[in-house]
Amino acid sequence: MKIAIAVLLFAASCASAQDWRTPSEISNYATTPDYAATMAYLRRVADAAPAQVKIEPFGTTGEGRELDIVIASKDGDFDPAKIHASHRPIVLVQNSIHAGEMDGKDACMALLRDMVITKSQAALLDNAVFVFIPMYNADGHERRSPYNRINQNGPDEMGWRGNGTNLNLNRDYMKADAPETRALLKMFHEWLPDFFVDDHVTDGADYQYDVTFTIDDGPNVYSPTAHWIDEAVKPVLVKDVDAVPGHLAAPTYIELNDDTDPAKGLSFDNNPPRFSTGYMILENRPGMLVEMHMLKDYKTRVTGNYEVLRSLMTVVNRDAAKLVALNAAADAQAEQTGAHPLANQQVALSVGWNGETTPFLFHGYKYTRQLSEVSGKMWVKYSHEPWDVSLPMSDGFKVTASTAPPVAYIIPRQWAHVIDVLAAHQVKMQRTTSAWSGQVESYHCGDMQWNRFPFEGRHPIFAGEAGAEPGKFGHCDLVTETQTYPAGSVIVPLNQRLAKVVLGWLEPAAPDSAMAWGFFDAIFEQKEYGEPYVVEKLAREMMAKDPRLKTEFEQRVQNDPNFAADPNARLNFFYEHSPWYAANKVGQYPVGRLLKLDGVPVEK
Repeated sequence: MKIAIAVLLFAASCASAQDWRTPSEISNYATTPDYAATMAYLRRVADAAPAQVKIEPFGTTGEGRELDIVIASKDGDFDPAKIHASHRPIVLVQNSIHAGEMDGKDACMALLRDMVITKSQAALLDNAVFVFIPMYNADGHERRSPYNRINQNGPDEMGWRGNGTNLNLNRDYMKADAPETRALLKMFHEWLPDFFVDDHVTDGADYQYDVTFTIDDGPNVYSPTAHWIDEAVKPVLVKDVDAVPGHLAAPTYIELNDDTDPAKGLSFDNNPPRFSTGYMILENRPGMLVEMHMLKDYKTRVTGNYEVLRSLMTVVNRDAAKLVALNAAADAQAEQTGAHPLANQQVALSVGWNGETTPFLFHGYKYTRQLSEVSGKMWVKYSHEPWDVSLPMSDGFKVTASTAPPVAYIIPRQWAHVIDVLAAHQVKMQRTTSAWSGQVESYHCGDMQWNRFPFEGRHPIFAGEAGAEPGKFGHCDLVTETQTYPAGSVIVPLNQRLAKVVLGWLEPAAPDSAMAWGFFDAIFEQKEYGEPYVVEKLAREMMAKDPRLKTEFEQRVQNDPNFAADPNARLNFFYEHSPWYAANKVGQYPVGRLLKLDGVPVEK
């Protein structure tokens, strides 16, 4: 009897050892594994296929958890430099940046298994390397609860949107406040992937699609790459996903113009570089946002995510040489950004909707609209009866902000927190060896208004998330003037691959610039003031010397009741017209634009 039991136990252990189902598959997709169980499964795969899989740490979260990438390479080559030298494209997939949206993590675990264990997808490694981050927001991943995402249908427990300090990492790509972001940027530039994917789950409307995705292809994307995306990538992904029973894909992010009336069509989708895929534009790399539909069951979502990744890897293998060449050409174009500063070359800083729409065959659900006695506004009740209709999609691009780039920028050394962000982005910089005075282009800025409510730990000068009172970016006027910079100031040349990152951070009008995020707030603070009795005397002296100023003041009093009724404003009128106010340099942007480097004492 004891021998029989031992044989049964041995047989059971052998069966278990051959069971390569992922933890979510074992639970029939009722659950997703926690951090420890996720990494245990991935290490088991790596141990079983050490010649093809390697797990590498790339950083640590705020709470101290290890951040890892999983690398799948058919020939056991895990050195990114050697991989690039072999002209095999690298696909990097980021999962769980919003850790309640972990579908991509479970899809990547299954896809990895099928590449290296069951071998059913082994061909996906023929010409490409698959790299993925299982849990980027690992701290949020472990803040598990069934109540974290009210909009989402499973699994039983899910992670939290913010990291350990409640920052949304998918608003942090440009400003790089979080330790996770700093670690990811370092890893990204070590691997420099050829295609980037960010896996998410939607909020928003209800509709038939389980898989939606978007790949930026606007005028700020290298045009041959945009053409390849539109002609050779998007159609294949839709076709491949739709060919699998139970799945339906849309090659766009589904967002309604009016949440209470789907018939009004779909809105324009824009990804500034605070978002991962918007940041990829600055890195000269194609980036795909995958959004699984929140109300589909977890099995449908995970397997749908699997299918879109499988299709993408098929396309990348097919077009491996073309993708590598496109990225090399995009990098070469970026390196010429500052080559002709006087040619009025314009580089797009941001894009928006140009007012055009195109018909889009939308696979939605029929719905009713009624006035809510709860909210007092119209609300939508969706059925699950198909509603297949042509809707207008707002999809035409226009450049909303651009600049003629200089040869380089010069940043005074004291603005160290601004310089530090550029260093985190691996931007090439040099230091001046001595103090330097010279003519630069710079900006005088004013009329800024900051967000009333915090947004990602700051009060930026732009519209925040829904519900936040938006800021207002005033104006920045370009002027040429002589400025003095101390020794150790930073020169940031634009003849580099990351030229668009530099422009996106240092041009005030860029949507996620240092100025917009509040890194230069101090320049708008007036530090010296005039006492009323001193300015009273000054005002009389100024009017006696300048009759035009006296006339301007009197007309302002006559025509502006608010000004006339405000004693401080009346006195400040004269102070602001005096040389004492000019010495405050309120609104003077300290970063200079250099049209040449001749005479600037730069370290060799």
